[in-house]
Amino acid sequence: MIAVNEYFDGAVKSLAYENNGKSTVGVINAGEYEFGTSTHETMTIVEGTMEVLLPNEEQWGTYTAGQEFEVPAHTSFKVKAIQQVAYLCKYK
Repeated sequence: MIAVNEYFDGAVKSLAYENNGKSTVGVINAGEYEFGTSTHETMTIVEGTMEVLLPNEEQWGTYTAGQEFEVPAHTSFKVKAIQQVAYLCKYK
């Protein structure tokens, strides 16, 4: 089954699926957003560039296509996108 997720009035959309665990693929429109996590997440940038402020960090990091970052469960992180960004997120 494929589930459709939509956040921030449609500015972030993803498709959720199961393949050796839960994953989502999605697109983030230009803007700044804050996400909360309920499980550990590994996020890989598929296309585009995104700035990310991870939990307990003071400086934003820049991630581009092929790069990934991890976010612990039960935390939140912020992202900034100047243009649309495609991503893959795997959940543990």
